[in-house]
Amino acid sequence: MSASRPVKVLVAPQGFKGSLTPLDAARAIADGIRAAWPNARVDLVPVADGGDGTVDALVLATGGRKIRAATVDPLGRPVAAEFGVLGDGQTAVVEMAQASGLARLKPEERNPLITTTYGTGLLIRAVLDAGFRRIIVGIGGSATNDGGAGMLQALGMRLLDQHGQPIPSGGQGLLALDRIDPSGLDLRLAETEIIVASDVTNPLCGPEGAAAVYGPQKGATPEMVRLLDEALAHYAEVVRRDLGRDVANVPGAGAAGGLGAGLLLLPNVRVRPGAEVVFEAVGLDDRLEDCDLAFTGEGAVDRSTAFGKTPARLAQRAGVRGRPVVLLAGRLGHGYEEVYRLGIGAVVPIVPGPLTEAEAMARAFDLLSAAAGRACRLIDLGRLLAGSQPA
Repeated sequence: MSASRPVKVLVAPQGFKGSLTPLDAARAIADGIRAAWPNARVDLVPVADGGDGTVDALVLATGGRKIRAATVDPLGRPVAAEFGVLGDGQTAVVEMAQASGLARLKPEERNPLITTTYGTGLLIRAVLDAGFRRIIVGIGGSATNDGGAGMLQALGMRLLDQHGQPIPSGGQGLLALDRIDPSGLDLRLAETEIIVASDVTNPLCGPEGAAAVYGPQKGATPEMVRLLDEALAHYAEVVRRDLGRDVANVPGAGAAGGLGAGLLLLPNVRVRPGAEVVFEAVGLDDRLEDCDLAFTGEGAVDRSTAFGKTPARLAQRAGVRGRPVVLLAGRLGHGYEEVYRLGIGAVVPIVPGPLTEAEAMARAFDLLSAAAGRACRLIDLGRLLAGSQPA
């Protein structure tokens, strides 16, 4: 940073679940920076990892647009959702959470035995109907554990029981699966490139699989987890027998309750880290080159943040360019210090004193803005101690 010109700050946060979208978080951070540094040039680049906020982040950064579509929620109820179109006019973005996400359900409605990805399949079909043949599918934030069976059914694949009837919806329905008939799969998929954006590397089954690791947050009891894991293992065996695909142990197959595995059964599919897909689409590398420092943010920062989550990936890209990074955290968890080894210069919690979680979430915008301002003033203090001028 030079005293002869305004400081240039890249603001690239994720959303803060339950309180702020990535765009809201970026605006809050920008407000705090401008309050402390009125002359700063602030570049807002909301980011996501394939979960909630992915459509908004990509549409905003690329100058795209959103299109409304009819679909169903995880319990099969009709809802309206949106998919995005990137600024290139050729690439569509589907966020599975828009149709099949936890946010669609009340806490008491969560039940992965019956929740379905059928609505995600309907969204993909709406994209095909609109003429797009390149689709990014973000698969974070799911309420489901059906292995993507509902999604496949919505796209024409027949998953049948021993009587030749469609299996029931939900993870438990996979136990009734007797055979898979792919002959009705939408023919347009053969000419469509699908990029699956996910930062989850879990296999489909087992102690690190979809049911065991993520089932409880979707409402699964220990007995339900056992049943769901058994159902997914059975599903994988029928897939191997009928389609010649081994999805049981593929890294990422367990993402979104096994939706990763279901998507792998479609033609022309690639699975990529969600953050990397978003970074490329928003031109993050070029924007890092043109900044002095970067601010990012996440709702919870702990040891897991260092293992490939969006702030860690951003810090690595910033580090090779010599750009310092400030990470604003909704809360700090065990081992959060691990992020420092990846190039995060400072971690700043946004809650200044005793608050309940509900109070903090209700005040998230103002708390985040204030924390960004505090971080800027601490940077100024460091520059004064080093003999430089404040920004």
